[in-house]
Amino acid sequence: MSGSTWILDWNPEDQNFWESKGKFIARRNLIWSIVAEHLGFSIWLIWSIVATKLPQAGFHYTTDQLFQLVALPGLIGSLMRFPYTFAVTTFGGRNWTIFSASVLFIPALTLAYFVTQPDTPYWEMLLVSSLAGLGGGNFASSMTNISFFYPDRMKGWALGLNAAGGNIGVSSVQLLTPLLMTLGIVNLYQAAPVAGGIYIQNAGLMWLLPLAVAVFGAVFFMDNLTTARSTFKEQLAIVGRKHTWIMSYVYIGTFGSFIGYSAAFPLLIKTQFPTVTVGIAFLGPLVGSLSRPLGGLLADKIGGAIVTFWNFIAMGAATIGVMYFVEVKDFAGFLAMFLILFVTTGIGNGSTYRMIPSIFREEKLHEAKAVGDTARAAAVKAASIESGAALGFIGAVGACGGYLIPRGFGASIAATGGPHLALEIYLAFYATCLALTWWFYLRKGSAAAGAARLAEARV
Repeated sequence: MSGSTWILDWNPEDQNFWESKGKFIARRNLIWSIVAEHLGFSIWLIWSIVATKLPQAGFHYTTDQLFQLVALPGLIGSLMRFPYTFAVTTFGGRNWTIFSASVLFIPALTLAYFVTQPDTPYWEMLLVSSLAGLGGGNFASSMTNISFFYPDRMKGWALGLNAAGGNIGVSSVQLLTPLLMTLGIVNLYQAAPVAGGIYIQNAGLMWLLPLAVAVFGAVFFMDNLTTARSTFKEQLAIVGRKHTWIMSYVYIGTFGSFIGYSAAFPLLIKTQFPTVTVGIAFLGPLVGSLSRPLGGLLADKIGGAIVTFWNFIAMGAATIGVMYFVEVKDFAGFLAMFLILFVTTGIGNGSTYRMIPSIFREEKLHEAKAVGDTARAAAVKAASIESGAALGFIGAVGACGGYLIPRGFGASIAATGGPHLALEIYLAFYATCLALTWWFYLRKGSAAAGAARLAEARV
């Protein structure tokens, strides 16, 4: 069955194979995938906390410049997801996990050094923050990899767990970093804290041991699948499919909102409610991460399009609530509405990701329905390859929200003195996502809607 670190025969749709050995191998790979992806998210969002501490450490940057430092890793991370999407089928899931976890030492160490140098030019600090974007690419390769290990009937739950475990890395970095910045134990550069009484370099150093563990786990406990190998040309076919672009747009509304709000939340609290500690910001990405498997589970039960549609309505309502409470400067109401908004981003992440394999599978089966069983089996395999590539590609486009949202908040505050204008734009965007979801995946008479419901019924 296996050769070296490559598994030669993998068929999770075969119930006997799955129960006898498949599920155990899949679970082991899922666990270590989550560990590596969790650290990827932690590094990716580390500047959401570091930026709030730079003024205290002697850096004289404007509020808009701080938001730019927070936003840039989101842009780089989204761009990194494109090559990462196709890497798994070229190099193998295990091999790429080893590489993608190893390169995270670079942003961790460069951050640890440069935040102790208050005379660092702003343009140079932008380059340092951009390196954190390497952590953003991990999600695309991780989700693509795990999609090959599980049968269709379990993809929603498995992908939801994988994504949630990674997403919680955002909460981890926002909870632990402020605490460890007060400790001198991890400080390797100097015996005293930098200006302001904080060990800001610990924000990078704290991840070195966990990264070493992740690399070790990937080396000794993960596998590559020969069945997941395909040519770049085979995967690139997704670019020409209409639903790749529609779902990419919708995913900006769900995951883009999650990662964008996660990045901006600490600095938004710092600027709008100066007396409140940014340490509370971890609650947002925490509830958003925990709700993601729920979105996948609900989508498995009642359909991804239905869950996504109603979720956008809830997101719009929560955004209006945030707009009201930030205007009246009521932090309790602001926090409550933002936590609801985070929950809805998580549910939407799970439901939209569940829709993707269903849509691609049914399209391929529809193409092959009149040409026999052999062609249908080939269509199922092709659908698996395309949906795996689509998961990563759509995730890459969706991650653009990690740049757009904090950048929007920074521009709004610079232009108007508050975030209200940015929130109005986000609300309008959710309305377009709602309309697209209904038109293509719920409207009676829509071919895509019928295909999606049929595919979800099959699994």
